[in-house]
Amino acid sequence: MRVLYLSFYFPPSRASGVYRARATANFLAGHGWDVTVFAAPLRFLHEAVGSVDEKLADTIDPRVHVERPSLNQFVWASDVRRFGRFRRQFPVLAQKLYNGTQRIFPEHYHSWGLNAVKRALRLHARRKFDVVVATGNPFAAFAAAYVFHRLTGVPYVVDYRDAWTLDLFKDKPLYPTGHPAWAWERRVLDRASGVVFVNEALRQWHAQRYPALAAKMMIVPNGWDPDVLAGGVVPAHKPSDPLRFGYVGTITTAQPAQEMVDAFALARTHPSLSGATLELYGHLGFFRAGNRHLTQTLGVDDEGRVGGPATGVLYRGPVSKTEVAEVYASADVLVFLAGGAKYVTSGKIFEYMANGKPIVSVHAPGIAAAEVLAGYPLWFNADSLDPADVAQARIAAGKAAADLTPQMRAAAVAHAEQFTREKVLVPFEAKLRSLIRR
Repeated sequence: MRVLYLSFYFPPSRASGVYRARATANFLAGHGWDVTVFAAPLRFLHEAVGSVDEKLADTIDPRVHVERPSLNQFVWASDVRRFGRFRRQFPVLAQKLYNGTQRIFPEHYHSWGLNAVKRALRLHARRKFDVVVATGNPFAAFAAAYVFHRLTGVPYVVDYRDAWTLDLFKDKPLYPTGHPAWAWERRVLDRASGVVFVNEALRQWHAQRYPALAAKMMIVPNGWDPDVLAGGVVPAHKPSDPLRFGYVGTITTAQPAQEMVDAFALARTHPSLSGATLELYGHLGFFRAGNRHLTQTLGVDDEGRVGGPATGVLYRGPVSKTEVAEVYASADVLVFLAGGAKYVTSGKIFEYMANGKPIVSVHAPGIAAAEVLAGYPLWFNADSLDPADVAQARIAAGKAAADLTPQMRAAAVAHAEQFTREKVLVPFEAKLRSLIRR
């Protein structure tokens, strides 16, 4: 069985959706599939995004074949010394010509999608693909799967890691009526043999908008990877040591990061959290420019202190996915920071639960992640973003960490076991097999 997996963000990318893509490719390769992945060009990851996790690339199953179709990086280019001769001499005309190409597909990644189709046709001519899986964003991957299907008849499944036409953070349509994205989404979904979402809230929103297509929609939640989390030694907390809170993940402007800092500073005034620290591991923003902006917004000084010494919040910088187990092991309490509304799950929460430690939430009430956390016995949720409420949840989580027993941790881990990648991907792999048999 041969699958073409269109996943623009794939290791060594460090984008939030890359772990789902990594796990899917490895899972299929481990279950007898011949997997070819089309991913972003390395030049884009190094120059435009500005950061990668090279160690994560080493965790890809060696049986997975990765190709990287080219991408027109016009919109990301900012160094005029590297512009081509035509763009240097006729910048306005060059911009108009580029804008014209957007009419083909309304996304800056459309050239990658087109080149992916060309390359896929050449590979298909040599040895046929049985099915195509496309994961978005970017949604040029969906369009590429659709075009390849129209030319070859090969069935395809689209995996919504993110929403295409829904603004997850404002809970409203992302585009105005008549925008080309709507026509493209309808076109793609009409022809798809399967449509996958990460949670029920997203599935419902799309089922209401496209009721005739609801029968082909399914949920494949995010999960956690035992191979990545293996090796973390969980030390028992010593009553004499200050509690250590930890956050792991990218921090963006869409998250209530300032509320997190303010609440922790307030919580530290309680005697049980005297001297406690909150250590932040991860990148500030997805792109290099976002790093500077968030550094200034949060007040990160040269020593990594956030908002001044009194807050107890320390920015430790990024950590490789392959080393994240040690970071989790060093924390007594894990802080779950998330932006958005009811459609947001976040893949990070599954890793948090797998560590069997108290988790304190810092996010708006009613997000989709709450459905996953509801059965976790060590979850502390203020159900509010008011710093005073979040501070109280932190104090309660700190007490739980100080009193944590092996039995309590085992019960927490037992809840997380149902979300291993191996378990959540079984129905998805069965769906792909059914398409080939059909």
